[in-house]
Parts: sequence; structure tokens; C-alpha cells
Amino acid sequence: MTSSSFAFVLPQDAHQAVLVGRAWRTAPVNGPAVIAVRAGQVFDISVHAPTMADLLDAPDALRMAREAPGESLGAVDALIAAALGAPVEPDGPRLLAPNDVQAIKACGVTFAVSLLERVIEEQAGGDAQRADALRQEILADIGSNLASITPGSPAALKLKQDLIRRGAWSQYMEVGIGPYAEVFSKSQPMSAVGLGAQVGLHPESKWNNPEPEIVLAVNARREVVGAALGNDVNLRDIEGRSALLLGKAKDNNASCAIGPFIRLFDGKHFTLDTVRQAEVRLLIEGADDDFRLDGVSRMREISRDPLDLVAQTAGAHHQYPDGFMLFLGTMFSPIKDRDSAGGGFTHHLGDRVTIASPALGALVNEVQLSTEVAPWTFGVRALYANLARRGLIGGRA
Repeated sequence: MTSSSFAFVLPQDAHQAVLVGRAWRTAPVNGPAVIAVRAGQVFDISVHAPTMADLLDAPDALRMAREAPGESLGAVDALIAAALGAPVEPDGPRLLAPNDVQAIKACGVTFAVSLLERVIEEQAGGDAQRADALRQEILADIGSNLASITPGSPAALKLKQDLIRRGAWSQYMEVGIGPYAEVFSKSQPMSAVGLGAQVGLHPESKWNNPEPEIVLAVNARREVVGAALGNDVNLRDIEGRSALLLGKAKDNNASCAIGPFIRLFDGKHFTLDTVRQAEVRLLIEGADDDFRLDGVSRMREISRDPLDLVAQTAGAHHQYPDGFMLFLGTMFSPIKDRDSAGGGFTHHLGDRVTIASPALGALVNEVQLSTEVAPWTFGVRALYANLARRGLIGGRA
């Protein structure tokens, strides 16, 4: 495979994108580095920003990403090729998820279509075979006009009362059309995986799917400074049994993928409005069958503005001194039959999942069991011990 085979991983306008991320460096560093991509080359700028949280908090983060002196780690194509399995130098750097000590939060039920699917999961009690019939029943009962309802509005309140009277209310509708968004902890700091890594499914799950999303990078001052792509791996049967099993459904080893890089807002080529108008594509390719599923999630159809979701996550009620990554939710819940008529979609081990958007590039991962992927061993304490050994923290002004 040539380096050009991996060009799709970078944004279409990569020449003007300000991309930052993280890479693991082997001896003598033996630890993660904060990196910046410039004109197709990768530079380690850890001496200026030991963690990604430090970089995103810096008042001149954009300038640092563009100009801060750093050690060259070679061509970005080589890092991408290594992440996607091409034969490369074994001692070379390898890409990691671009975030580190930030909290990893996620918003659910932010699109009308995903609201419908959450209601179906609840009504089906986690049974995929019942989903198709329930989908038709619920659509007949509540209609398909939920996308036109502004959450928390008088119209939403009226719809809620109507649904209660008809016995069609659901806890998912409370967060879908009510005043308060669903915001939950998706994963732990340092636990996300990046481009080319395996993503994990809990072995007890028999009905699951990827969730292609845009992930906002928010610093400690609650400023949205950039965005990345993310896969909020979801276990539909586990969550469908009870919303109280959300943690088991969402937070497992390698169940959170973010990458390939964080693209910083630059006020011109990439802004929050770019995110608001983005289309996020999902491609699933089966390794053990000929299954192929291709779909799209349009951010303009989101029911809550990204800044509203940020404000509901952080503010006077809750601070994040290390910043946070915020999954914005998806409208795409795969329902295409795979193994049986009416059975809908579920993953097979070995599935290749590609999440892509023109301004952010592509995030590619392979599906495996969370008990079989590489265990998570490098946490926050290991990170700071490594940074201290390298003289990047401790005794600094």
C-alpha cells in the first residue's frame, strides 16, 4: 500500500487545517507526545504543551500548533499508514487518541431518529427481533414529526402531555424533547483509542452498533476550541433492558474511539459553523460476510445546538479543570437487516468501521471483544510519571 492509499484519513483541505494529536514514542521517550501536523510533517511539541489539555488551555494554542518549535517525527502519511496496518519501521511513533486527561462526555438522543431508536430499545427490552414491528407501531402512534419540535419549547411540552395521555411516553422522550439534554460520562480520561485501533464490544452483547459522531474539544475555560470524529460504541440490548445499565452499555475497554486528530478552530477555514453544517458518514464492512452498510448523519438536523450541549455539560453547576471532549450524538442507528429478516443490524467481530467527514478526515477501527483487545494500562498516573521522568513537568515555572 502506498501513502496515497491513506489520504482519505486527513481532511479534504488538509493543507489549511490546523491538526493536533498524540503519538506514542518508543525508547528513549517510551511515552506519549503532543504532536502538530504541518505541511504533511509531524512535530513533537510536548516541551511546550506536555498534555493535550495544556495545549487546548493555552491562550495562543493556534499559534503554538502552527509555529512552536518541535522535534520532527517524519511524515504524517507514515503515522497513518502504521495505524492502518501497513508495514513500517517498528520503532517509529504510532498514533493515539488525540485527547488525554480530559473528561470524556457524551450527549444522547440529540436527533429525532436516534430518539425513536432509543424508545424502540426500551420497548423491546433489548430484543432485536422485536425492533422492526415496534418501529412501525411507534411511528404510527407518535408520528414522524419529532424533528420539527424544539426541545423544551411550549410545543414540546404539549406533545409530552399528549403522549402521556396516549400511554406513549418514554424516559428517552424526556431528554429528547424536554428542556434537559442527556449528558453522560462515556469513558474515562486516557482510555479512548485512536485511528486504526480495535474497538471493544462487551462479550455479553448480541445487539450493538457504532455511533458516528463529531466530538467537540472544550478547554478548562469552557471554550470550544476544536473538534474530532468519534465512535460512541453502543450496546443496544444492554441499554434496552434498563437505562440504569447505561454505564455497562457505554463504558467498556476500547468502547470509545476518537480521532484521527483534533482540528482546531481557526476563525476562517474551520469554525463551529462548519460543525453545525457537517455531514458524518458511516461505512461498515464485514470481514466474515459481504455485508456493507453506508449511511450519513447530518448535523443540521440536530435538535440542540452544540453550544447548548456544552452549556448543559459545564458551567456554574459543573467545572472541568482539565477540559472535556463532548460527543454530540448521532442520527444514525443502523437498522439494515444482517443476519435474519427483521433482526436489524448488529456487529460481527472483525467489522471495519469508517467514520468520515470532509473537514475532519476519517476514523477507522476494527471491531473486537472488549475482553480481547489490548488492555488499558496507561492511565493518568502513568502519564504524569512519564512526563516527570522526561523533565516536562515538575519544577517548571
